[in-house]
Amino acid sequence: MGRAAGKVAIVTGAANGLGAASARALHAEGAAVVVADIDTNAGTALVESLGKNALFLKLDVSQEQQWIDVMAATLERFGKLDVLVNNAGVVVMATIEDTTLEQLKFVQSVNIDGPFLGCKHALPAMTRSGGGSIINISSIAAMVGTPPFAAYSASKGAVRSITQTVAAHCKMRRNGIRCNSIHPGSMETDMTASLLQLGATSPLAVELMLEMGSEVDRYGKPEDVAAAVVYLASDESNYVSGSMLVIDDAATAV
Repeated sequence: MGRAAGKVAIVTGAANGLGAASARALHAEGAAVVVADIDTNAGTALVESLGKNALFLKLDVSQEQQWIDVMAATLERFGKLDVLVNNAGVVVMATIEDTTLEQLKFVQSVNIDGPFLGCKHALPAMTRSGGGSIINISSIAAMVGTPPFAAYSASKGAVRSITQTVAAHCKMRRNGIRCNSIHPGSMETDMTASLLQLGATSPLAVELMLEMGSEVDRYGKPEDVAAAVVYLASDESNYVSGSMLVIDDAATAV
């Protein structure tokens, strides 16, 4: 207990799934947590369940002014920022031939613009706090080909690159800020469940099953990712920056 004691964290897409698990884990370890999401009802309910030192702020991660407002509100309430978890993400199931430009832009606006803007506006706040940890949730789709998810795969590859660029930037600046990415495999989330349901009636079903792990005997749990978030947020990882932590039960190793 207390591995994140005294820290202030913003978690995006925190109302459900991996984000909610990460927010709970950080709070349980002593952090003050800002639950940032477009889902006001679920986000508020999570904050109420957490109790003290938790705050819900509505955030569409694709909108820069909303990032500015969330940073200001966080600093006003808690006085500093130590941890940012860029978790919010969307997925469209379509191959490169079937993906429309509108779908590509939608996925990019959340999965690329969100982490980019989060890093951009977290850096000044963390610098004033004496350092911090940025944790970007990417995917194993950034590391291997995923035919049914062309736009998603491209966006998660960008997250991987943004992470390493920010890490290198912070090292040169000597500002005490670390930046790492987590690459989950198949996880037990509502997003995964909806994709599996869609895949059952889609021409892409075979490809989808291969991507989502039909050959894997189990899915990961959101808590598996949350444990990694706590580690990267804590001082235990103070020499870890620019790394890519894969959590996929060896899916990318075989």
